[in-house]
Amino acid sequence: MIENFKNKNFTLLWLGQTISQFGDRINQMALIGLVAGRMPGSTFELAKLLSFTIIPVFIIGPIAGVYVDRWDRRTTLFVCDFLRGFLVLMIPTIFIFKDSMVPIYLIVFLVFCLSRFYVPAKMSIVPDLVAKKTLLSANSLVSMTGMIAFVLGCAFGGYLVEKVGARGGFFWDAATFFVSGILVFLINTRMNFHLNRRKIIDTGKEMIGEIRKSVLAEIKEGIVYLIHHKEIRFVVNMMFILMAAAGAVYVVIIVFVQQAFQSITKDLGFLAVVLGAGLFCGAILYGRFGRKVSRFKVIFSCLILGGLMMMVFAFVVQKIPILSVASSLAFLLGLIVGPIFIASNTIIHALSKDEMRGRVFSSLEFMTHLGFLLSMFLSSWLSDKMHVENFKILMGVGLVFSIVGLISLLQHKNNKFDVLRGV
Repeated sequence: MIENFKNKNFTLLWLGQTISQFGDRINQMALIGLVAGRMPGSTFELAKLLSFTIIPVFIIGPIAGVYVDRWDRRTTLFVCDFLRGFLVLMIPTIFIFKDSMVPIYLIVFLVFCLSRFYVPAKMSIVPDLVAKKTLLSANSLVSMTGMIAFVLGCAFGGYLVEKVGARGGFFWDAATFFVSGILVFLINTRMNFHLNRRKIIDTGKEMIGEIRKSVLAEIKEGIVYLIHHKEIRFVVNMMFILMAAAGAVYVVIIVFVQQAFQSITKDLGFLAVVLGAGLFCGAILYGRFGRKVSRFKVIFSCLILGGLMMMVFAFVVQKIPILSVASSLAFLLGLIVGPIFIASNTIIHALSKDEMRGRVFSSLEFMTHLGFLLSMFLSSWLSDKMHVENFKILMGVGLVFSIVGLISLLQHKNNKFDVLRGV
């Protein structure tokens, strides 16, 4: 990991992501606080707002990977950062004073439309900035970007929103987008990362004129690529299941914690900090010892243990709502789940061709967000409309999680996927 920090360009990317995602967590707490203030205790209203962060995956996602593979990846990153910053700034300055949530839905939707270009560009640029031998540790650092941001952003955001309200959170999020954009702009490589008037015009014409047959053909090419690569397809399936479980518990666990500890964002933010610390430690341990274990066995084992820990967390918090106890369990949950994302991204990086990476990661985004969205609305519908206890939903998700992991581990214990050890 230290070797990657000696790489100026990678360090700028890593730092930019830390700052940007720090703001994202504050923004998340601001949105939670906004919904709790207007419609307290409603998992369905929270799910409705969050759906506007996911719907762009299905509208923009299918073409995002195609253009990420054609454009300067650095240019894509900093342009998206600046545009998202200006959009978020509109929420606290204009739309938060209106009674209707519709304008806020629209802003959230547009911000995440830009994110659909941003995410595959960020994932695709990592192998361009680091040597192949340091790719695993670089992926660990990229994952830790989100984990560090999760820890610090949730702690600060939870406290900030509890004390001064949601408005301040949106200001902070906008500022972090601008800082991140500046840092990414400072990346300097020999990969033709430059901007000129002719290129901007050509890019605009390409977006307008080629979003027809050529784009559809390349989307088809990306799908065919996934179908014919069993290992990558298998990772996509596993990530779909993982994110479906995350979606099922996301809004439910927010309200579950709010009701258990009788606060809006403060205790929720603290538990998120501890969870993030667990994810951080899990990433460090896996980044240090990851080459010694099959990537797929890591994923399956973490699925099993993660599901069991989710059940333990729900049971204990329901019976003994003590913050220190809940924090210990949240840390263990993060420690167990953290390696899944690093192992999955490393497998895809290792097996994907350079010119296909954007499309592969866009397909991954599409599938995982589909699972998240469907299960989020299902669990919120069960909670709000069918009056199923949040506790029972969390226990059921944990059980399914563990069963899927166990079946997968037994099926693939000694098969060819083990050759990916050390990739």
